[in-house]
Amino acid sequence: MNKDILSTLFVGIDVSSSSNYFCAINFEGKHILDFSTANDLPSSELAIEKICNALKENDLKFVTIVLESTNVFSFHIANLFASNNSLFNFNSKVFVINPKTSSNFRKTYSDMDKTDPQDAFVLADMARCGRINQQPYKASQLFALQRLTRQRFHLVKTISREKAYMMSNIYLKFSSLYIAKKEDEPFSDMFGNTSKSIISDFTPDDIVNMSDEDMINFVMEKGKSRFSHPEENVKLLKKIARDSYRLDKVAYDPINVAISSSFNTIKALEDNLKVIDKAIEKNVKGLCDNEFTILKSIPGIGDVYAAGIISEIGSIEFFKDNNALAKYAGLTWRKTQSGYFEAETTRMTKTGNKYLRYYLIEAVSSLKNHSKDFNEFYTRKYNEVSRGAHKRALALSARKLVRLIFGLLHHNQLYSANKLDNRSN
Repeated sequence: MNKDILSTLFVGIDVSSSSNYFCAINFEGKHILDFSTANDLPSSELAIEKICNALKENDLKFVTIVLESTNVFSFHIANLFASNNSLFNFNSKVFVINPKTSSNFRKTYSDMDKTDPQDAFVLADMARCGRINQQPYKASQLFALQRLTRQRFHLVKTISREKAYMMSNIYLKFSSLYIAKKEDEPFSDMFGNTSKSIISDFTPDDIVNMSDEDMINFVMEKGKSRFSHPEENVKLLKKIARDSYRLDKVAYDPINVAISSSFNTIKALEDNLKVIDKAIEKNVKGLCDNEFTILKSIPGIGDVYAAGIISEIGSIEFFKDNNALAKYAGLTWRKTQSGYFEAETTRMTKTGNKYLRYYLIEAVSSLKNHSKDFNEFYTRKYNEVSRGAHKRALALSARKLVRLIFGLLHHNQLYSANKLDNRSN
């Protein structure tokens, strides 16, 4: 037997919206504390003080605290107890368990009344009997990780806005480059080093008047010889230069400064993004290992996307089904119907957690390139409409991913293309 368990205080908390009932027992099952408090910060801090005093008075060195996942009402108290420094001194562990688990354990008692004191006792006794088989609650650590994943979201959106703004200046200088089709663009990355040098340093007339040989040498130098057919790139570039509108000469210098400023801003933001990604990868280690292992078993989902999803979900036990998780992410659609009329298209609510929705959509955007099932689903949804096909297909694919993620986390299983992928249909 683990000797630590003999020196442990087991605390069960029956949580409701307005009050919390505490029951604390030792290893022998003796009741050390029984009391009720309001479900607010001052009352919960007094409860912590009572628990610490009980630990000292009974010469106990450890404390295990158990409560059920009761919608949002258990979140604040679980977070408070899991991050309290006074409880840390007693090697505190906080567990937020599924109500079904405690309900099944309660069946081992015959003819027990269902009251708040008895419910709190059952939770404490579960811990005493070693019937809790999950990781301790880590809300404080998840909160810290969430700061990083949300900062990443902010950086990505800022980069996107800066690129959109810069494109307006690019249109003024190279109008045909702005409107060019994908196959007519001279470079695969509009914001790469080669594009930056050409867009910032040359006017359309400069490009037209430069010899093909000199332009090819310039492109190869800036592209570090990575272009397999530079003459084709130069041919497309010269066509765009010829077709673009011309500006007054006095306008080019100010626009060049503005474009260079945007390029430098984007570069600085992207460098910061790399720092954030490394910090996320560092902070996820040892945190929710089981959940991260499950999410990372899905093809195309790595540390960053898994971190973003888990930091916003917290525990899957907070959600009764995949519909609740989808609603939390804002991946739901409102039906539009009146009389015999029913709209063919519906708008996504977007009223949920925008950060979770972002990481789900980013994850499925990667997943569809690795999973035949998701790729076929995305393609099918893409071909159903003519307007906004890509965004719609990604959003619907993200909703499908929600079903898959909920199933994997709820059943504590790794992804399998042959078995679990079918659950998302």
